[in-house]
Amino acid sequence: GCDSSLNLTSQKATDAVDGIFRSLRDIARVRMHMKQFHSIHNPGSNTHQASASYKPLLKQIVEEVCNPDRPDPVDIEHISSGLTDLLKTGFSMFMKVNRPHPGDHPLLIIFMVGGVSVSEVKMVKDLVAARKPGTQVIVLSSVLLTPHSAVELLFASDRLQPDARI
Repeated sequence: GCDSSLNLTSQKATDAVDGIFRSLRDIARVRMHMKQFHSIHNPGSNTHQASASYKPLLKQIVEEVCNPDRPDPVDIEHISSGLTDLLKTGFSMFMKVNRPHPGDHPLLIIFMVGGVSVSEVKMVKDLVAARKPGTQVIVLSSVLLTPHSAVELLFASDRLQPDARI
């Protein structure tokens, strides 16, 4: 609602910042039901506030998929595609059969709804190369984000059909 800094008022700035924090709270609320990927912030301890850290959701997901210890992923599910996987999934209801792990396949396809930045694509490429060499990774997205377009999306009035010209 403000096309130049000359029209900027304190109330417009406050409303814009409130809108950004409302969006961030909405995102956090959507992820509350997740057991493993519910937060991207590790607050550290009361005695060591400097140990607080930030770990992007995309990094957490790729590390889990490429985890060499192969625990049963909690928030990620392998979608059965072949007869063998379908039988394993079906028999797991009656007997102890390990479900297929998302990292079992030599091709990893990640689709990011809402956009992905070049640095995130590089991070995924580097993580997969380091943790699961030989795995081919394809990162797809609805849009390639730039720093400018990411900020514009924060101010978009309709998140499903943003008014940002990306």
